[in-house]
Amino acid sequence: MIVPAIAVVAGLVLLVWSAERFVDGAAATSARLGLSPLLIGMLVIGFGTSAPELVVSALAASQGNPGLALGNAYGSNIANIGLILGLVALISPLAVHSGVVRRELPVLGAVTLGSAALLWGGVIDRLEGTLLLGLLAAFIGYSIYLGMRQGSDVLGSDTEESLQAHPMSLKAGLVWTGVGLVLLVVSSRVLVWGAVAIAQGFGVSDLVIGLTVVAVGTSLPELASSISALRRGEHDLVLGNVVGSNLFNTLGVVGLAAVIAPIEAGGEVLLRDWSLMTVMTATMAFFAIGWRGRPGRINRYEGAALLAMFLGYTAYMISLVVGGGG
Repeated sequence: MIVPAIAVVAGLVLLVWSAERFVDGAAATSARLGLSPLLIGMLVIGFGTSAPELVVSALAASQGNPGLALGNAYGSNIANIGLILGLVALISPLAVHSGVVRRELPVLGAVTLGSAALLWGGVIDRLEGTLLLGLLAAFIGYSIYLGMRQGSDVLGSDTEESLQAHPMSLKAGLVWTGVGLVLLVVSSRVLVWGAVAIAQGFGVSDLVIGLTVVAVGTSLPELASSISALRRGEHDLVLGNVVGSNLFNTLGVVGLAAVIAPIEAGGEVLLRDWSLMTVMTATMAFFAIGWRGRPGRINRYEGAALLAMFLGYTAYMISLVVGGGG
C-alpha cells in the first residue's frame, strides 16, 4: 500500500500545480484573444478549475472504473460547497453582488435535482451521458449570449483585477495552457492508479475512494483560487468558481464519463451522496441569493454550518474506508 499511497500524494501535488498553470494560461490566452473578463470569469475560470475532475473521471471511466468517476464528480461538489465555500466564509464573510452568480444558482439547483432521475434507474448510460453534455453545451452557449449582451457585472470586474494581478503574454499563456494540460493527464493517470489500488487494498468500492480522497484532491485547485481571490477581496469570483465548477462537474464530468462507459449507481448514491449534495446546494443558494430585503451573503456562522456538513460526511465516509464497507 506504500507505493499506491505515494502515487496518490504525488499525483495530487502535480495535479494541483498543473491545474493552476492550466487555468492561469487559459485565462490569459482568452484575455489576449479579446474574450471579455465577464466571460472569462463565467467560463474559463469557473469551468477550468474543474479540469482535474474531468481528466481524472475520463481516465477512470476508460480504465473500467466509472464508479470512481461518479464519486469524483459528486464528492467534488460536496467539497466545493462544504470545504471551500465553508472555509473561505469562515475566514471572511462573503458578500454576493453578481447578478450572473445569482442567475446561475437556480440553474445549478435545477440540474442537481434533475440528476436524481438519472440515478433512479441505477445506471447512467451513454444516452443519458450525451444528454448531460448537450445540456452543458446549451448552458455554455446561453452564457456566452448573455455575457455578450450584458454590459457589466461585479464578476467581470473581479476577473479583470485577477488577470491584472497575473499578467501574461499570449505566447506564455499558450505555453502554460499546453504544459498544464499535459501534466494534468500525467498526474491524473498516477492518481487514478494509486486510488484504485488503495480501494482494492482496503476492500472498498472505487466510488467511496472517489468520494473521499480523489474528490478532495481534485477540488484543491478551486480552494487555491478561492483563497487567492479572497485575499484580493473578489468575493463574487469565489462563489462563481464554486457554482461554475459544480455545474461543470454535474453535467460535463458525469456526462463524459457515462459516454465513455455506463456508470452503475447503487441506491446508496441517491440516498447518501446525492441527497447531501442537494441539501448543501440548496443551503448555499438560500444564503447567497438573499430574501425579502436580506442581502446575499454567506457569513461566518453559515460558513461554519456548510463546513460542519462536509466534515460530518467525510468522517462517515472515512469510517467506511477503515471498516472496509461501501
